[in-house]
Amino acid sequence: MSKGKSKGRGRDSSFTKDNQFYGLRNQGSTSYLNSVLQVLFMNEEFREAVKRHTEDNSNTTHIDRQLSELFDELKKGPAETIGITDKLGIRSVHKQSDAAEHFEKILALTSPEASKIFQGNLVHTTECLKCHNKTCEEGRFWHFPLPLEDSCGQSYSVEKGVAEFFQTCELKGENQLYCNDCSEKWDATIECEMKHHPDILTLLLKRFQFDYHYMSYTKNNCAVDVPYTLEVPQGQIYDLYAFVEHVGSLKSGHYTATVKSQDGRGARWYNFCDLSVEQLNQNLKVDNMKNFLSGSSSPYLLFYRKRKAQVLKRCKHQRPVDQQLYS
Repeated sequence: MSKGKSKGRGRDSSFTKDNQFYGLRNQGSTSYLNSVLQVLFMNEEFREAVKRHTEDNSNTTHIDRQLSELFDELKKGPAETIGITDKLGIRSVHKQSDAAEHFEKILALTSPEASKIFQGNLVHTTECLKCHNKTCEEGRFWHFPLPLEDSCGQSYSVEKGVAEFFQTCELKGENQLYCNDCSEKWDATIECEMKHHPDILTLLLKRFQFDYHYMSYTKNNCAVDVPYTLEVPQGQIYDLYAFVEHVGSLKSGHYTATVKSQDGRGARWYNFCDLSVEQLNQNLKVDNMKNFLSGSSSPYLLFYRKRKAQVLKRCKHQRPVDQQLYS
């Protein structure tokens, strides 16, 4: 895995005097870690939450301390991730690994105050179609897993994938479920509802699959269409603010992160590739982002920020939400 060779120069008024973003040194093959750490660092709410927890809990066992120390270093210059790899128990920094897996590991070790920014809750309701008895199971999630499908050479639609995630699933025939009240298997339905919308909604495009024929993992290079604006059930609107990409093969691939800054001066996107930081066209708008990500085979993790304003009912003269421009 290649390492970044130079410092890129970005702009954000919340950091150094020369308004500069910095990269992370690759310890060997740790771009999978660097990419998600930059996504977390560029989230101001998360950055402040881990700092508060560290200041209020001097003996904390959470990873907030290591994250806070790393974030402080990143405000001054290129930083090392040794404290993070030690806390995560990563023994071989030259071994390829998965960005999504380590994103979850970090959040699982982070204090509740900070991790809740990325945490949502789903409720799965199962209904027996004979007695209509319903059972509910609720659980938290850090991300939505979206299985990629190759549609005869067409790009996979993230919007369609999210919609299908919440469609009512019918279980019939060989897939019937056992009903305790009926004491037998019967047709059933399963509905999924988002009980709590996280501040940051993370989508995982499942590119790595286990091939039982070869008894090994393979990568799905299916092209995807990624929307800038995403609407989920209950009418909640999310806007894309970061994405992690993976290029190459499973054994010799590389991760990068592209993140929109929160400097209050409009849309400024930065690409982080280990030590290299590059500011992209600061005038990127919705249409540009669509063109930038449409038909790409590299997006792996997508991060959407919940729009705080209430969803407005569309008037006849109003353009569709995905055609409006947002800074």
